[in-house]
Amino acid sequence: MSEHRRLDQAVPWTELVVTDADWDAADPQLLTGMLGQLIVIRTFEEYVLELANAGLVHGPAHSSIGQEGGAVGSAYSLTTEDTVNGSHRGHHQFLAKVLGHVEPKGIDPTRPYSDEVRAVLLRSLAEICGLDRGFSHGRGGSMHLQWKEAGAIGTNAIVGGGVPLAAGSAWAHRHAGTDAVAVTYFGDGAINIGSTLETFNLAAAWKLPLCFFVENNLYAVSTNVAEVTAEPRLSARGPGFGIPSWKVDGMNPLAVHLTMQEALVHMRAGGGPTLIEADVYRYFHQNGSFPGSAFRYRGKEEEAEWRARDPILQLRGHLERRGILDAAEIDAAIVQATDLLEDIGSELLEPLPGGKPGERRIRPSEWPDPAFVDVGVRGDLSELADARVADRDTFTGAITEMKFIDAVSGVMGRRMATDDRIVVMGEDVHHLNGGTNGATRGLAEAHPERVLGTPISENAFTGLGGGIALDGRFRPVVELMYADFMWVAADQLFNQIGKARHMFGGADAVPLVLRSKVAMGTGYGSQHSGDPAGIFATAPGWRIVAPSTPFDYVGLMNSALRCADPVVVLEHVDLYTSVGDGPVDDFDYCLPVGRAAVRREGRDVTVLTYLAMTAYVLDAVRSVGTVDAEVIDLRWLDRASLDWETIGASIRKTNRVLIAEQGPRGTSYGGWLADEIQRRFFDWLDHPIERVTGGEASPSISKVLERAAIAQADEVAAALQRVPGRADG
Repeated sequence: MSEHRRLDQAVPWTELVVTDADWDAADPQLLTGMLGQLIVIRTFEEYVLELANAGLVHGPAHSSIGQEGGAVGSAYSLTTEDTVNGSHRGHHQFLAKVLGHVEPKGIDPTRPYSDEVRAVLLRSLAEICGLDRGFSHGRGGSMHLQWKEAGAIGTNAIVGGGVPLAAGSAWAHRHAGTDAVAVTYFGDGAINIGSTLETFNLAAAWKLPLCFFVENNLYAVSTNVAEVTAEPRLSARGPGFGIPSWKVDGMNPLAVHLTMQEALVHMRAGGGPTLIEADVYRYFHQNGSFPGSAFRYRGKEEEAEWRARDPILQLRGHLERRGILDAAEIDAAIVQATDLLEDIGSELLEPLPGGKPGERRIRPSEWPDPAFVDVGVRGDLSELADARVADRDTFTGAITEMKFIDAVSGVMGRRMATDDRIVVMGEDVHHLNGGTNGATRGLAEAHPERVLGTPISENAFTGLGGGIALDGRFRPVVELMYADFMWVAADQLFNQIGKARHMFGGADAVPLVLRSKVAMGTGYGSQHSGDPAGIFATAPGWRIVAPSTPFDYVGLMNSALRCADPVVVLEHVDLYTSVGDGPVDDFDYCLPVGRAAVRREGRDVTVLTYLAMTAYVLDAVRSVGTVDAEVIDLRWLDRASLDWETIGASIRKTNRVLIAEQGPRGTSYGGWLADEIQRRFFDWLDHPIERVTGGEASPSISKVLERAAIAQADEVAAALQRVPGRADG
C-alpha cells in the first residue's frame, strides 16, 4: 500500500509579531527617527495629492498614504551602499531611502529640518511635477524616481519590471566583494508576474543578496488578491524557491524594522536572497485622492479598520506612552512638516495670472527647455575618444584567413583577459565548448566567476544584465541564443534597458552588449530564425551592430564593449563557418561608430545591405553582370549611427537605391530606412527606392517553404534587373 510522506520546505517561513516588550526595548532614537521620516513622507504625499487635485501634476499621482510603515521600517537599517528600486507606487520607497542617505541617524521630528532634507523634498516634488530641477529633469515624474548617489536606483512603472534589475545590482554588490544588499519593492500584482518569479529562481540559485519586499495592500487597482491567487499569503512563494521568507504587519514600522534586521543578517553573511511580505493598505484609490470605497470595490468599514492601525498613530502612541515625546511635540512636528512643504511649493509655484484667489501655476522658469527633449537618448561617444581605430585599409597588423566564429570567441577572450569588468551570461555559455556555436569557447575555463550559465529565463537574466550595466562597476555581455527570444525579454530590452538613460535624465551610462543570432536558412522554423534589426531600429536608446566579416566582428565588438550605450550585436548562423580576413594576434582595434564599408564601387545603383545578406548581394551583382552596383555594408544600423555621409555620396553618384535584407517585410529594417532616404535625398533619386525582403510569413521548417520565405541572391538579382539603366550609360 502506498505511503504519504510529509515534505517540509528547506528554508524557514515565519511571521514576526512584536509585543509591548519590543516597543519598550526599542531605542528612543530609533522610534523618533522613524516617526520623523513617517511624518515627512506622509506630509509630502498629501501635498502631492493637493497639487494633483489642482491639475499641477501631469500624469498619475499614485500615493502611498497608509503604506509608509513598510518603507520606513525596511529602509531604516540600510546604508547608502545598499540599493533599492521600487514600483510605480514608489514615493515612500524612494523617500525612505534618500532621507536615510542625507540623515543616516534619522530625522528628529522636534528639530528644524536640515538643508539636505529640504533639498531632497524639493527635487522630489520637482521631479513629480515634471520640472527641470527634478532628479531626472522632469523626465521620470512620479513613477520613475532615481538618485543613484543615495542608493535609489529607480522606481518603475512596469509591474514587476524593476525586479530583475535589482538582481543585477545585487550581483554587482557581491562580485565587488562588498556586503551591500539590494532591496526590490513590489506589490501583490507583481508577485504573479513572470519576470518576478524568474528572478526568485535566479537570485536563489546564485545566492544573491537581494531582498524581495512585497507590499501586500490587497488590491491590484480594484481586484482583491484573494480573487487571483489560491494562496493570498504571498510570502508562501519564497520557500518554493528556497528563499527564507517572513510575513509581517506592514502597518507596524517597528515590526518591519526588526524583520529587516533579521533578513539583513542572512544576506550580509552570504546566505542569499530573502523575501518579506508586509501587509499594508493604501488609503486612496489606485490614482488620485478618492478612497477605494468611492469606486465600490471595498467598503468604508474595511477602510476605517485599516486607518485605525495607521503607522503614525501606532508609533506616536508608543512614544507618548513611554514619555519620549508628548502629543504637543508630535503635533508641532506635523505642523512643521506641513509648513516645510508649503515653503517648498512656493519655490515651484506662483499665483495664476488672472486666476481666482488661491489658483496657482508652475513657475515658467521651472520647466525644462523643450530643446532637451531628445538629449541623452544615447550618449555622445566620448568614451571612444582614445580608442585605437583601424579599418581594413588602415590596419597594420598581420592578417590571416579565419573562421567568423573564431573571431567571435577570439575577441571576447582578449577583452575578458584585459578587462576584468566584463561578465558574460546566457544559456549554456559555460558548457558545450563555448555554447551552442562555440562563441564563448575557452572563456569559462579562464574566467569561471565571470562566465555565468543562466536558467532558461530570458526576462530575468536580461534584466539582471541591465541592472549590472546601470550599476556601472561591470560590463555585462548578455547572449540570447536566438533573436526570437528577445521578445520573451522585450520588457527588459525596450522598456528598461533601452529607455533607462533618457528616462532618468540622460547622463547615466548603460554599458550592456547583447549578442544574438539570426538563423534564417537553418531549418529552425518560425520561432528561431528572425532578424530583429527592423524592430530595434525603431526602439530608442539602442545601437545596432551587424558584422559580416571576421575582421569587422573584432573591431565592432571592441567598439561595442567600449560604448556607454546598450549595443545589440547581431550574428548570423550562415556566417559562423564562413572564412574571411581576420587579425592574427591584434584583437585590440576598434571600427569607428557610424562608418559603413563600401564592398564594391559602382555607378548604376546603390545597394544597402548588412549581415549575411552582404555576401548574397555581391553574388547577385556578379551573376547579373550588366548592372554596375555600388554595394554598401552598413555595419551600424541604428538611426544615430548610420553612415549618412557614405550613403549620401553614393546616392548622389548613382541616383538609385536598392535595400536588400533577408527578413520578412512586416518587420523590415529597410522600410524605415527607405522612408528616411527619400526624405534626405529625394532630389537625387531618379527612380523609386527598390527593396528586397523576405515574404510576409516567418520562415518555416520545410526547406522549400523556408527558402520561399527569405531573400537571398536570386531575389537581389531579380531586383537589380528591375532598376533602369543610366541615361548616360
